[in-house]
Amino acid sequence: MRQRCDRQGIERFLESLGRRFTRPGRLYLVGGTTLVYEGLRQQTLDIDISFEVDNRDHSAFVEAVRDLKERLSLIIREASPADFIPLPSGYRERSPFIGRYGMLEVFHFDLYSTALSKIERGTESDLDDVLSLLRSGRIEHGVLTGYFEEIMDRYAVESIKQDPVEYRRKFEILTELWLNSSFPEQL
Repeated sequence: MRQRCDRQGIERFLESLGRRFTRPGRLYLVGGTTLVYEGLRQQTLDIDISFEVDNRDHSAFVEAVRDLKERLSLIIREASPADFIPLPSGYRERSPFIGRYGMLEVFHFDLYSTALSKIERGTESDLDDVLSLLRSGRIEHGVLTGYFEEIMDRYAVESIKQDPVEYRRKFEILTELWLNSSFPEQL
């Protein structure tokens, strides 16, 4: 049976992967995995990752992750904010470095891209996660708004699945929640 994962479980996975996969690469923690690692949430159901390795090493990396998934009884999924939204400019440079595990450099995926993808999904827990990032000071609402506006033109045309009116509505809900939680004396 797969188990929920806390920060120690994420660390155990990263250390094991660094020992098992002995080629250079970049690994990004994504979404709720970042929030758990940073102490903004206690647990996650799965470890979401994105990665960049040489094409010749791709199958070895996937095999290493699959092996650890079984040995550590974890749910590990390949995921990216790009699965939900167009990525804002500079996302790669804004991805905070976590550390080196063997030859793998590990980062959090850009927190603004993470927040924008969570807003796009728009569940209550996703919006709570974005509010946690804002309250902790890891992202700023004004900067988030700028990146939201930057991606909206592409968001509207890159997929027929995407509804820009609905996305804007979700962003406005997030903004209202943020303003109400930040300035309750003005209500």
